[in-house]
Amino acid sequence: MRSLLYEAAVVILTRSRSDCDLRNWGIKLREKIGFKRAAVAVARKLAVIMHAMLRSGELFNRATTTT
Repeated sequence: MRSLLYEAAVVILTRSRSDCDLRNWGIKLREKIGFKRAAVAVARKLAVIMHAMLRSGELFNRATTTT
């Protein structure tokens, strides 16, 4: 699971062109601490978002995702 979260974070930081809060936060973090550490931070944030969705039963809505 950890490697899949990291892979998803890398895709968000490199290949995704959508304008979302998570990607913008990760790009800013990448400039400060480097790519690999920023990808790990984005992966952790993805895990937290998914855990909250699992607990609440709520579907993903990118418009309500906050950083």
